[in-house]
Amino acid sequence: MKTVEDILQRKGNRVYSVAPECTVYDALVLFAEKGIGAVLVLAGERLAGIFSERDYARQVVLKGRTSRELAISQVMTHEVVCVQPTTTIDECMALMTERRCRHLPVVVDGRVRGLLSIGDVVKAILLEKDFHIGQLEAYITQG
Repeated sequence: MKTVEDILQRKGNRVYSVAPECTVYDALVLFAEKGIGAVLVLAGERLAGIFSERDYARQVVLKGRTSRELAISQVMTHEVVCVQPTTTIDECMALMTERRCRHLPVVVDGRVRGLLSIGDVVKAILLEKDFHIGQLEAYITQG
């Protein structure tokens, strides 16, 4: 069974983050520059929250707030679901489904080591399924 560590080894552990006092606008600029949909909010090295496009839509746009002056800390998700490198891909998918989240920070001893998206998890599951199918096809054709 593949783990979070396997995904991080393949994709890398690059994480984009902002400080809690940054503005929503600053985060949106980062989203556009990096082609991402979420950033971690770090107070020093401590994970304080996560801010996503979903947070922007629900906490800023729908509430008529302005993004140029609004601090991330006012609209970020504070309760972040995190995983460890030893968490399996299936456990990640179950967490994302159950908690209705699209991103899972990877945290070890209180320090962020990476960030998984739903796309990363789905890709890993598909690669694993393709591998198993290939193994079964090889077994059948050799018989």
